[in-house]
Amino acid sequence: MRKQRGLSIFAGAVFAFLFIPLIIITITAFGENATIQFPISGFTFQWFTAVFENQSFVDSFLLSLEVSLLATLLALIIGIPAAYALTRHGVKGKNWIKSFFLSPTIIPGVVVGYSLFQFIVIRLQIPLFIGLLLGHFLISLPYIIRVVGSSLEQFDFSIEEVAWTLGSTKFKAFISIVLPNISSSIFASFMLAFINSFNNIPVSQFLSGPGISTLPTTLMNYIEYNYDPVVSALSVLLMLGTIILMFLIEKTLGLAKVV
Repeated sequence: MRKQRGLSIFAGAVFAFLFIPLIIITITAFGENATIQFPISGFTFQWFTAVFENQSFVDSFLLSLEVSLLATLLALIIGIPAAYALTRHGVKGKNWIKSFFLSPTIIPGVVVGYSLFQFIVIRLQIPLFIGLLLGHFLISLPYIIRVVGSSLEQFDFSIEEVAWTLGSTKFKAFISIVLPNISSSIFASFMLAFINSFNNIPVSQFLSGPGISTLPTTLMNYIEYNYDPVVSALSVLLMLGTIILMFLIEKTLGLAKVV
């Protein structure tokens, strides 16, 4: 009984530590004051309107959307066959190869961003947008490898082999049999990779420049010179978008378990 009570207190403390600041940020987004204050003195939606009227936020949102979608799609195109090869075939050094693919999630984001900036932008002199896209591709790929790979490890490949014996080519069997059976994990990995890419700051910070700035980076730069509820309003919108995407992921994985 005492142990359960202790765990309940600990869980409550963790909940308070994590969610109370988010609740405060949400409340301050609706305050009438020109600066962030808590408690608020009045209620208004003007700061949410200000977010959409700020052209730098709009432009950086569109750039973030473009980069995240392209990077995640590229990660899918490369990650799915890679996960299939690592799972289906006895590739030599499989564990080392998998560790290499997952390394961007282990190495600090600042190190990844700085290394990419030095190599891609400074050394190779690749345009900043391409460098940003490559950077986001690298941080998206591990999610595809991990989630799709886990799904493939549970897949019964004898079904695919039966298709081979019936005359189907390996490519056609992969497209018509394997992919449909792991479609939910592909969708979930896409959403996870997209969320991580869209909200990324360390890599984006190093690979940003004039006219090339993602929304989180723009927000960070905005905070340096402004301390108004626009920051809270934009934070609330970002949290809301992330919650919706995570809900879709949970529903997709739940449906996959039922099927």
